[in-house]
Amino acid sequence: MSQKPIAITMGDPSGVGAEVTVKAMASLAPAARSRYAVIGDRPTLERALAACGLDMPLSDFGTQASDGALVVVHVPVAGLPGKFGVLSPACGEASFRYIERAVEMTTSGTAAGIVTAPINKEALNAAGHHYDGHTGMLAHLTGSKSSWMLLASPTLNVLHVSTHVSLKDAIGRAQPERVLETIRTGDRHLRRMGIENPRIAVAGINPHCGENGLFGREDDEQIAPGVRMAQDEGINVQGPISADTVYHRANNGAFDLVIAQYHDQGHIPIKLIAFDTAVNVSLGLPIDRCSVDHGTAFDIAGTGKANHVNMLAALDYAGKLANGKS
Repeated sequence: MSQKPIAITMGDPSGVGAEVTVKAMASLAPAARSRYAVIGDRPTLERALAACGLDMPLSDFGTQASDGALVVVHVPVAGLPGKFGVLSPACGEASFRYIERAVEMTTSGTAAGIVTAPINKEALNAAGHHYDGHTGMLAHLTGSKSSWMLLASPTLNVLHVSTHVSLKDAIGRAQPERVLETIRTGDRHLRRMGIENPRIAVAGINPHCGENGLFGREDDEQIAPGVRMAQDEGINVQGPISADTVYHRANNGAFDLVIAQYHDQGHIPIKLIAFDTAVNVSLGLPIDRCSVDHGTAFDIAGTGKANHVNMLAALDYAGKLANGKS
């Protein structure tokens, strides 16, 4: 593990982010907590500790932490509601500022990477930050031209050509160049994670990949050319392969990665087989970022019921990325 801490952004202060964070930290050995620093609101974290029945000291980042304390980077934001389960523009502003601070810490070398707790897109936009979610926001804050969403699980990894756009726009975005760059990005990432010759499958966009034009020409004209260009570069990739079979094959070990053409095509299979253990990883950025793969869950926020298993999975993946830095 890198000696620099991994920054955990608390997410929307009204959501379950604070709860899953303190539960995950409490489940670690006291010495292990020093590997992390939580960026968020200290009073919210204190309420989360109380809601979960946990007694864990908090220490300010940059000071001498007491044994077993959770290190906190407190970012003050005016107007927070002071309770869970509330949709609030102030919480959207807080979510943005926590991520902004995490990017500053990571790009400056103060932190080794970022793990993000969930944000609420409606609150974020109500605060004037018009992003489709973490991925677009991080791309903007780091000055990246493109970014990709990888959903990683123990048996299935899925990388998306596009994510938070309409299905109509997603079909238009699935052009050969974008397909090629998505394949390249996935190949580079898996090699970094220790897979010497990643086996990549590209899902088709139409039923049965268009059935030679019977159900559309997009697979022949948009997807296949990108796959051929990647093969010409020596990447071990196949496709397009019918989406109704490729995920089953990958989950059974035939492929290390599936390239999904749009949001639901990739999210549905991964959530079906790995709802609690899948990790959201941003690729194409100059920094490392992992996230839980669930939402703010306002309906149970503050009850202590939120499951922290997914946060532990995200922390584990972030640790592997930190260890793999060149």
